[in-house]
Amino acid sequence: MAIDSARVEKLRKRTIDGQAFKRLVDAGTTWLRTNQQIVNSLNVFPVPDGDTGTNMSLTLQAAWNEIKEMGTRHIGEMAAAFAKGALMGARGNSGVITSQILRGFSRAIHERESLDLETFVKALGEARDTAYKGVVKPVEGTILTVIKETANAAESAAGSVKDALELLEAAVRAADEAVKNTPELLPILKQAGVVDSGGKGLFFFLEGMLRHVYGESLETPMMQAMSLSAMSFEGALNEAEEGQDYEVVVDFVPNGELDLQGFYGQLEGMGTSIQVGEGDGMYRMHIHVPTENRYVPIDYIMGIGTVTKVAIENLTAQMDDIQKGKSPQIQFSAVEPGNIAVVVVSPGAGISRIFASLGVAAVVAGGQTMNPSTQDILGSFENLPTDKVIILPNNKNIVMAANQAKEVTVKNVHVIPTRTVPQGLAAMLSFDPGGDVDEIAAKMNRAMNNAKTGEITVATRSVEIDGVTVKDGQVIALLDGKLVAAADSVEHGAFELLEKADASNSEIVTLFFGEDMPHAEANRIADLVREKYPNLEVEALEGGQPHYQFILSIE
Repeated sequence: MAIDSARVEKLRKRTIDGQAFKRLVDAGTTWLRTNQQIVNSLNVFPVPDGDTGTNMSLTLQAAWNEIKEMGTRHIGEMAAAFAKGALMGARGNSGVITSQILRGFSRAIHERESLDLETFVKALGEARDTAYKGVVKPVEGTILTVIKETANAAESAAGSVKDALELLEAAVRAADEAVKNTPELLPILKQAGVVDSGGKGLFFFLEGMLRHVYGESLETPMMQAMSLSAMSFEGALNEAEEGQDYEVVVDFVPNGELDLQGFYGQLEGMGTSIQVGEGDGMYRMHIHVPTENRYVPIDYIMGIGTVTKVAIENLTAQMDDIQKGKSPQIQFSAVEPGNIAVVVVSPGAGISRIFASLGVAAVVAGGQTMNPSTQDILGSFENLPTDKVIILPNNKNIVMAANQAKEVTVKNVHVIPTRTVPQGLAAMLSFDPGGDVDEIAAKMNRAMNNAKTGEITVATRSVEIDGVTVKDGQVIALLDGKLVAAADSVEHGAFELLEKADASNSEIVTLFFGEDMPHAEANRIADLVREKYPNLEVEALEGGQPHYQFILSIE
């Protein structure tokens, strides 16, 4: 879309007050949401947990919800409310850092009624400084680098630009260049062939503001097809909009080179929850449509290529089945006043039941692709009848949100930085609800390292990393977060993982099987492990986690 010059010149003359700020951040939030799948796809490891775009989008949506009804023209008040919403709605490490960026920006302008050039520069600098202070060990080549380069560019340009729009243009250019340069600063990005996802998300947020000023579309994404195995319809189903009655999935081979931008634009007129995947020249299209449109995308695709497979599902019926199939509510032991309450994050119903049996007071649903917010974690313990709380995040991408929840409560909270479910279970074996909270937290912190963690899943793209060559759709094995093997079956992947973990010198192996793993198959593989490792105590338990066929605890 061409830039609307008259609109731009008109906006140059306007004061950036609270309402103008509101329109800008709404545009930034919308543009990031439009492109969140692109951000999600920028995952270093080929595992189905690329959720940075979703986390940042949900964080900013929570911030927007805080201000959408506000009528104040005081930019300091508006920015403070936006930052507060981001703080409580922060999900994942990227969301937490984004909330810190907004916190610093708002702090610099809290007394201002409107934003002048000098204050804009100062606010970006405070956003940079606050973000860096919020991370214990800052890593360059991440979203931190992007906000740093953005703020530095603003400071350098301050003497030469005429107005806030020119400064925003300079900031967006700097963010774009900083994102492109992240692989040069973080070798693992270069090895994986991606740029930093959090940095890209921040760029989209800033670019959305600029697109709003230019009068450009915020609804059509910078289209990029994801890999077929990375496509996930569960989240799209949960977000089904009213009036979108059918889910349509079409596999097809285009007649020629597919114009993704134009293809997506045509689909936008038919429905919502659009996803496009590609692999080996074949494309898969996913969309939600009203009843009367359920055949429209099929007819359209038949005109541009050869359809090889079609699936149509009634969303209302699917949602009814999901509700009927939900597990019964887990019962937790009552927390005695003055005792310690443990809150855990769990990715599956089976794992939640195991934690409940070990004495946790509350479970927050979350894990890969479903990181809970600061508010979710805070809400799990605020009403418990004790001021002594221990949190087990059980995921590396939830630790920062847990720590942020700790900072906004008056209760005495300890966060044990468990990065996996097996670490959380190992920590729980040292839990004593009646003990001294500081001593128990220290014991649990030591105990979490008693277990190695293995994970079996399916690769979402082809890549060579950590010396392992992986093809899209292969089974892959990770040991304590490191990619160690690629295999042609779950069984072979599990055995390669156990060998890498030196299982013959361990005592106990527990296989938590996921929601898509049949019980009989999980038990069959467990029996094979017993045969190969007769000295091991082997147990297969229902975990219920999505995406991962097995989570293994090796002790």
